[in-house]
Amino acid sequence: MWHFREEIAPAVLLVVDFGGWYRLDTKSSGGISSDTIRHTQVSLLKDVIVPYTHLLPRLQLSENQKRHTLLYFKGAKHRHRGGLVREKLWDLLVNEPGVIMEEGFPNATGREQSIKGMRSSEFCLHPAGDTPTSCRLFDAIQSLCIPVIVSDNVELPFEGMVDYSTFSVFVAVSDALRPNWLVSHLRSISEKLKNEFRQTMAKVQPVFVYDNGHPDGIGPIPPDGAVNHIWRKVHQKLPAIKEAIVRGKRKPANTSIPLRCHCT
Repeated sequence: MWHFREEIAPAVLLVVDFGGWYRLDTKSSGGISSDTIRHTQVSLLKDVIVPYTHLLPRLQLSENQKRHTLLYFKGAKHRHRGGLVREKLWDLLVNEPGVIMEEGFPNATGREQSIKGMRSSEFCLHPAGDTPTSCRLFDAIQSLCIPVIVSDNVELPFEGMVDYSTFSVFVAVSDALRPNWLVSHLRSISEKLKNEFRQTMAKVQPVFVYDNGHPDGIGPIPPDGAVNHIWRKVHQKLPAIKEAIVRGKRKPANTSIPLRCHCT
């Protein structure tokens, strides 16, 4: 699909984030090309950011128990591009009391460890990896573990429908990398606010679920699930896409004004 980007660019793209679209095209020129995909090929104006499929089961609010760990992270320490921040955060936090930093993934061997870690922690760290987001964010939501999103340029699914600030903590990279700052900040958040965050999270959990609960997926989709939210978001985009197409048609020849999106 990498080689068909020009053909698929005008479509309304469903992407989990925009991170991979800005990387260097090293696949077509033996690793020496510096060509990047044009910004107009992916655009918040026309494209829809969708959630990763969560890997951990949903925790109901009524099942929530006392959480003894302040901050939890499970994943790879070493990443590329924006993920370099993760390595610095790891070194800052790994020996902090109340913080658990674990190498690994929630696969067959690490799934139970991830469930236990997220369900027993107040906050779950969400730094950028190879891309700005990952399934870890949606595992945290399903585990009622308050996401701590450390990224200066993250784009999230269904914004405008979901207000992430009502159940997540957003932290600038520069603040997160200050020694002792992040842990002190999280400890200053009141129990009342943390409970409110979890109550809101419990309400939005279904929004990020694709599964309809039927064998083999055959059957009606939940009205408040991810699939319907994707279609609603596409519907919201259509007027702006149509406007961009009309505006593009009146663009004078030989002008250098960039298109608002690759819309045709």
